[in-house]
Amino acid sequence: MSMIAAFYGGKSILITGATGFMGKVLMEKLFRTSPDLKVVYILVRPKQGQTLQQRVFQILDSKLFEKVKEVCPNVHEKIRAISADLNQNDFAISKEDMKELLSHTNIIFHCAATVRFDDHLRHAVQLNVTATQQLLLMASQMPKLEAFIHISTAFSNCNLKHIDEVVYPCPVEPKKIIDSMEWLDDAIIDEITPKLIGDWPNTYTYTKALGEVVVQQEGGNLNIAIIRPSIMGATWQEPFPGWVDNLNGPSGLIIAAGKGFLRSIRATPMAVADLIPADTVVNLTLAVGWYTAVHRPKSTLVYHCTSGNLNPCNWGKMGLQVLATFEKIPFERAFRRPNADFTTNNITTHYWNAVSHRAPAIIYDFYLRLTGRKPRMTKLMNRLLRTLSMLEYFVNRSWEWSTYNTEMLMSELSPEDQRVFNFDVRQLNWLEYIENYVLGVKKYLLKEDMAGIPEAKQHLKRLRNIHYLFNTALFLIAWRLLIARSQVARNVWFFIM
Repeated sequence: MSMIAAFYGGKSILITGATGFMGKVLMEKLFRTSPDLKVVYILVRPKQGQTLQQRVFQILDSKLFEKVKEVCPNVHEKIRAISADLNQNDFAISKEDMKELLSHTNIIFHCAATVRFDDHLRHAVQLNVTATQQLLLMASQMPKLEAFIHISTAFSNCNLKHIDEVVYPCPVEPKKIIDSMEWLDDAIIDEITPKLIGDWPNTYTYTKALGEVVVQQEGGNLNIAIIRPSIMGATWQEPFPGWVDNLNGPSGLIIAAGKGFLRSIRATPMAVADLIPADTVVNLTLAVGWYTAVHRPKSTLVYHCTSGNLNPCNWGKMGLQVLATFEKIPFERAFRRPNADFTTNNITTHYWNAVSHRAPAIIYDFYLRLTGRKPRMTKLMNRLLRTLSMLEYFVNRSWEWSTYNTEMLMSELSPEDQRVFNFDVRQLNWLEYIENYVLGVKKYLLKEDMAGIPEAKQHLKRLRNIHYLFNTALFLIAWRLLIARSQVARNVWFFIM
């Protein structure tokens, strides 16, 4: 029997960010391996026209929870949705709900965060720093609390090349940042943001670093651990390969390339694409929760959940694997010349400017106007280009993360727990994973009909032929104009002929 699975039996667990990608995978694994747990509290932001119970059923109405419903048929009764807003003081939780949380909670998994790279500093501080501070205050009032697990990011200290499993100090104390956000207006915050974040590339990584310092400084006597996952991708094995439900990380790039919107990215091919499957992160998280509660380390331990140091895959190799998968599993309704240039050579040296990306979108929008439909491609392309601009920092650099604590934890697990809660990325086959990832994006995110793959392949072939004909015609026209205007070009032509 798994010691970790047995540990969570009968426990009352609070999960923030349960409606997000990682939160859902975390809940699924908890219920599937520990169906006898007592209750999972989830903080849910109120939605107009939808009750909290309807939100719960909406979460469970997913292929992700099919296996859970078999082993835990009453799963909906074990999820207790709490109306909460992390932007408000005390999360706007009612007195009755707060009393229940404080009295019964045994384990906290703090997954909630804003992951937008371009988020306004005030909002990023509120969700990633102030909300963490408020949750720690709640935790300090929970007499039955055994462990507080904070989910950060491996890029919280991306201003460093080598990152150890320690909490690094920030240039400005988090308390000063929190206080200043309460009285500064947006214009002043916009002006000082570049100076505050300094070497950090965006407000997300900066505020996640601040959040870690808050955890260390205000954790008091709580049993706390910090987990730093890198770029979280689709599931590797559990509950099945390839499940994903959001556009974050590589998923958006896969869709953009698969649909033909994205023909190139400005990246360094040998830079490590430190991707980590969501189920690997969840397995480590549950193992850390068990170890922190049972062994009670004397200090706050940080665990890196990364792949680059143990099983590296660079962006060039990943691009080729994505391209190879597109050949097997093309996407429906592909826009002009899909998948054509997602190659190592293109990623390394071929820099397309914004005009070359926008031109097809402008032409397609013109076509939509002519046919009486609403133009939308230019807007989508502008969003994509902004996203690519924000990702450039991460796809052109590599980092070294130490994993001593993560490897120590693995050695502490029994063979059964190492199997059930596997977070050993050395076993990951990247070729299989990327293929399942692309398939998962098509199947679970885009909800495309897999029966249409043969037709999509034919459509892809036609588009490629059209692209080759278009380029050939463009070359001949350009060459003809050059010959007409240049004596040197005419001499070269006559020499060739």
